Amino acid sequence: QVQLVESGGGLVQAGGSLRLSCATSGRTFTTNAMGWFRQAPGKEREFVAAISGIGGRLDYADSVKGRFTISRDNAKNTLFLQMNSLKPEDTAVYYCAARRYNSGTLYFASGAAYDYWGQGTQVTVSS
Repeated sequence: QVQLVESGGGLVQAGGSLRLSCATSGRTFTTNAMGWFRQAPGKEREFVAAISGIGGRLDYADSVKGRFTISRDNAKNTLFLQMNSLKPEDTAVYYCAARRYNSGTLYFASGAAYDYWGQGTQVTVSS
């Protein structure tokens, strides 16, 4: 059974940092694109960051560029999201996602492109 399990969320003051992890099991995603999304209360899910399966190509939402960094450790089957200079508007449930098939050097900002999702981890940034 494929599982994506996020961790690392919590409560942090504005300007602080958090590092989210997404541990995968049940299969490997070493050549598959993966991404992070978030959903704030009363809002639709939105794209945060993506990484290609091959080549390490990256993409970020404008709202997080320069503050967030997505990375992956294929040896540990884990996806990361380093979040710095956090703002209250970053408060949301954060989800990791993975594509089912090898997507080469492509990355995807649309949630519809992903087949597997984690259960989410809450990030709350206080002002």
